Amino acid sequence: MSTSSNQDPRLTQSAASDTSLLAAHEKAAGKQADEKGNYKLLPLALLFGFSGLIFWAGTYLNRFSGQFSGKIFDENSHPSTGAEVVAKIDPIVLGKKQYAAACIACHQADGKGLTGVNPPLAGSEWVNGSEERLVRIVLHGLKGPIKVLGVEYSAAAMPVFGKVAGSGYSWSDEKIAAVLTYVRQEWGNKSGPISTELVTAVRTKEGDRKEWSAEELLKIQ
Repeated sequence: MSTSSNQDPRLTQSAASDTSLLAAHEKAAGKQADEKGNYKLLPLALLFGFSGLIFWAGTYLNRFSGQFSGKIFDENSHPSTGAEVVAKIDPIVLGKKQYAAACIACHQADGKGLTGVNPPLAGSEWVNGSEERLVRIVLHGLKGPIKVLGVEYSAAAMPVFGKVAGSGYSWSDEKIAAVLTYVRQEWGNKSGPISTELVTAVRTKEGDRKEWSAEELLKIQ
């Protein structure tokens, strides 16, 4: 038989008194370290941090993305100063378009007009003569008799085309200059172009006025 020194420790533990067991339970159930419900500040900080980063990135893209246009970030495009480039319209092309839209019915496609009714533009001394007179005719209109190439047109009436009171067309100065340039270089006419600046200057000088008569126009050089 083994001695007491070789006694199984489990037997010793089982022989513990009730007092010692209660003390052990009280110690185990004693005050524990407060872990704040396992609450961690780091995940919340990361959430706010990433949210702010996403907001900043969205704002940046909205402002500097150029609406994701391929023309903005084209590595093959030519250098640009950043100034807006406006394509210049050929006045002859624009003038021909305006003539076809409003003038061709009276003056015809060949510029010869209608005999006894509407005067011709081809070879006309009014078309190839004073620029100041011609601009005024189209800008403010013409009313009353007029002699063209030796023929008098007593019923001639030219409507108002400029942006002035009573105009049914309200053409811009550019369009008026273009159509006059076209008729001065079409059907054998070889006169110089009419500038937009001249049309603007005449409109500014004369303002809103009634139609011109041939007599009034002949006083203008």
